[in-house]
Amino acid sequence: MADIRGKSVKAITYDVADGYATINPIFLKSFPSALLKDFYKEILKVQQEIRTSRFPTGDIDAIRRRNLRLQRLNTSVIIIRNFARERRIQL
Repeated sequence: MADIRGKSVKAITYDVADGYATINPIFLKSFPSALLKDFYKEILKVQQEIRTSRFPTGDIDAIRRRNLRLQRLNTSVIIIRNFARERRIQL
């Protein structure tokens, strides 16, 4: 598996979901196209994993955490899509 700044793609994806890392075009600038594709696929995989997990009914804090994680990942997907489109990288 490829590494991003010494961490695996999966670890960075969970860091993004938890709010420890942010995705922006400057962060993505040094990514080769293959790594960008792997990162994009991993984000989609983690998004699906969060969505399929049991919904925490009755626990407002857990619902908020879940929704924030999904929001961060969705924003990252949009940023990566736009970045790839500008660079003419096929995802």
